[in-house]
Amino acid sequence: EKHAKNRENKENKETFLEKYELHLLILGTALFIISLFLKDIKYLYIICSVASYIILGGDVIYKSILNIKGKNFLDENFLMTIATFGAFYLGEITEAVGVMLFYKIGEYFQEMAIDKARYSIESLMGIKSDYANIIDNQGGIKEIPSEDVKIGDIMIVKAGEKIPIDGVIVKGESALDVSALTGESIPMDVFVGSNVLSGSINGNSVIEVQTTKLFEDSAVSKIIEMVENSAIRKAKAEKFITKFAKYYTPIVVGMALVVAFGIPAILGNFRMWFQRGLIFLVISCPCALVISIPLSFFSSIGKASKNGILIKGGNYLEKLTDIDSIILDKTGTLTKGKFKVDKIDCIDCEEEELIYTAKIGEFYSTHPISEAIEKYDSDNKNYKINENDIKDYKEIPGHGTIVNYKDDIVFIGNQKLMNKYEISSDTVDHRGTVLYVAKNKKLLGIVYISDEIKNDSKYTIEKLKSYNLNVYMLTGDNKNIGDSIGMELGINKENIFTQLLPQDKVRKVEEIKNKSKGGVVFVGDGINDAPSLSIADVSIAMGGNGSDLAIESADVVLMRDEPSKIIMLLDIAKYNKKIVIENIIFALGIKAIIMVLGVIGIANMWLAIFADVGVALIAVLNAMRCMIKKDF
Repeated sequence: EKHAKNRENKENKETFLEKYELHLLILGTALFIISLFLKDIKYLYIICSVASYIILGGDVIYKSILNIKGKNFLDENFLMTIATFGAFYLGEITEAVGVMLFYKIGEYFQEMAIDKARYSIESLMGIKSDYANIIDNQGGIKEIPSEDVKIGDIMIVKAGEKIPIDGVIVKGESALDVSALTGESIPMDVFVGSNVLSGSINGNSVIEVQTTKLFEDSAVSKIIEMVENSAIRKAKAEKFITKFAKYYTPIVVGMALVVAFGIPAILGNFRMWFQRGLIFLVISCPCALVISIPLSFFSSIGKASKNGILIKGGNYLEKLTDIDSIILDKTGTLTKGKFKVDKIDCIDCEEEELIYTAKIGEFYSTHPISEAIEKYDSDNKNYKINENDIKDYKEIPGHGTIVNYKDDIVFIGNQKLMNKYEISSDTVDHRGTVLYVAKNKKLLGIVYISDEIKNDSKYTIEKLKSYNLNVYMLTGDNKNIGDSIGMELGINKENIFTQLLPQDKVRKVEEIKNKSKGGVVFVGDGINDAPSLSIADVSIAMGGNGSDLAIESADVVLMRDEPSKIIMLLDIAKYNKKIVIENIIFALGIKAIIMVLGVIGIANMWLAIFADVGVALIAVLNAMRCMIKKDF
């Protein structure tokens, strides 16, 4: 309640300040317009103009004074203050107030643009739930802070409520709104046994969720942490602009002083050159670049966040525009990581007996393949296995399992297991896993199992290749499976590497990095991918079902396990770079031209205002294009 109250107070304070600034801007503008009609009544004209100037520019003057005290005064506040004071000295009162008015209007619209970009990211903060309803030891329900919930606690989540902490459903079924996490608008159906993420909104019925993580380790906390830290990791372009402004401002102030005092000392006509020096100062304000370049990155990261792509910093967005190779893990990245039975080949029994025997052999196995057999039920038969009848269960790594069931010896595994126990079997060719099922050393049949390729994997590979990227696939699977899936997806055979242990993947990533002319991206999801993710130039983790370690190691997290999100990510990065370059060329180009015009006497104060405020506004609006662009 305390955290929620603090957040509410902060939001109320920000809203009050925004309204206060808008009211000052409206009042100052009204007085300025009135003063234009009072030029013939000099004292009223001066009173209205000065009042308008103080209302509009009071905070600018105050900031410039504070900055002078702090010896860090060469910023836009100082430039505006000196330029307007000089205009007053020359008797150009309307121009002085006009400079401050349009500067404040530009600043207001810039803030609006920044708020719009910030909103898309800060809206993620709303997915956090400060409290959870927990079932206590007496069966009652108590509300406690989310930070105090322990692993294994049972939470009650009513319709319309956010799930506070990651967990698994133990009672009920519903449809969850996961759009804030993944950008996916279609509700996700969940039922008993489904894993659910914090921040999801429960749709239509009450569910009970057993927590599997602490609050600080849950999806919502990790997302907020990533978003908050993304601003820390600045791109080279952002760092360049900060450094550029540091040197640019004192140089142009020095040039303005030369125009205002140096040239008239030689040529005379102090008033004319002093006025041109003031115009030069107004033109030279660097705010167009200082605001628009970081805003471009902020807008792009916000756009990506809305679509379930979490980028941990602008530097990674920038690196993605200079890559030439992308390496993809297979299982869980290009394939679903969920095995299914492709077909059954009965050799010396009926299908029901073959499946029943296979289920017995895999009863204690924790391998993902055993789950495929456990779930397989061709005719909705209820295969009942009495656990008490299972004796002498033995698992042979790399071969399969042997188990004694009701005095029958069941063998299930690969051909190496059949050969080891001299069970007659023929070699078969299959893209996936081949399981031989035997009883009492007699082959009953073969079960063919494969991992499903994700619906958008082939499209993703085609698009990556159309971007002239070298596409590689790494997998721990055997050569037949890896080559078959890789080539079906359109990956060149020489770029498919199979039977790799985690350390082999790291070595292979390093080899590819050494021969690549640009950066290298690695995409993975498993614990065994974490070392490879950590050494790539940019690493991308599948965040839906990916391991926590992989997500921690990655620079970018895809909240939906869809490879096609990589294409969107690359498109956003490319578009962001285009906008940054456009703003740099446009802002510096226009300013340079109008600076020259100002020195030779063609540009007046109003054109100077356009060169400052107008250019800044156009650059900011250009920076916002990524946020509103829809066809990524």
